[in-house]
Amino acid sequence: MEVDGAQSMKAQALLQVRHLHKSFGSQMAVNNVSFDVGAGELLAVIGPNGAGKSTTFNLVNGQLLPDSGSISLSGQSLIGRKPHALWRQGVSRTFQMAEVFRSMTVIENVQMAMLSAQGLQLSPWRRTRQHRADAAQTLLEKVGLGDMSQRISDTLAYGDIKRLELAMALVNQPRLLLMDEPTAGMSPTERHALMGLVQFLAKERDVAVMFTEHSMDMVFSFATRILVMAQGRILVEGTPQEVQNNPLAQSVYLGRGKTVEGETV
Repeated sequence: MEVDGAQSMKAQALLQVRHLHKSFGSQMAVNNVSFDVGAGELLAVIGPNGAGKSTTFNLVNGQLLPDSGSISLSGQSLIGRKPHALWRQGVSRTFQMAEVFRSMTVIENVQMAMLSAQGLQLSPWRRTRQHRADAAQTLLEKVGLGDMSQRISDTLAYGDIKRLELAMALVNQPRLLLMDEPTAGMSPTERHALMGLVQFLAKERDVAVMFTEHSMDMVFSFATRILVMAQGRILVEGTPQEVQNNPLAQSVYLGRGKTVEGETV
């Protein structure tokens, strides 16, 4: 039965990464990394500083070219495609420090993202305010910002800024959503609310989500699977329970004698 489940997950995989290598001079940052991410799945990538997490993210997102290996989405290679091209092909990304247009209203931020996703000119501003206003408002309702659509973004609480960034990342109806430290700087309540929303949207829209996170509470509460990286390699891969109980993961990253719940590393 377990074999059937593994085969089912592989058959449904949207993102496939195989034998990925990337070095910077004599330093091997990513060393023979392979993994899948399936539709509706939340894959957490964790590890100590210098483990290769950010490099792996940047390779998948097209900001770096691998030395060797393959990256494909629904069977189509992503190698050599720039982030803006991947964005229009259904790959979205959020950042550790949320990137929004703070002088613009909440809804205008979403409309700007919509124009970008369609490859349309980003000006004049009047056109931006008129562009697909109903669709933008519907998306804001989805992330819980419907009643804030006319507020200037700079007046939002940080948790709401993160929700706005998520709304902008969803305008291209992504098949793959990459989230770099999605809950950084947020309160515990805000963290749970945001990741609960991401989990719901991933399942509702069959989006594959890959995220890095230092809050172990978020990782073990919301991840479907976890990759533990160290020195550019995948050290351990498995369900949250499997990783939590793995002695190697405990010694290298989680730490001996520490409980996972609520632990921030």
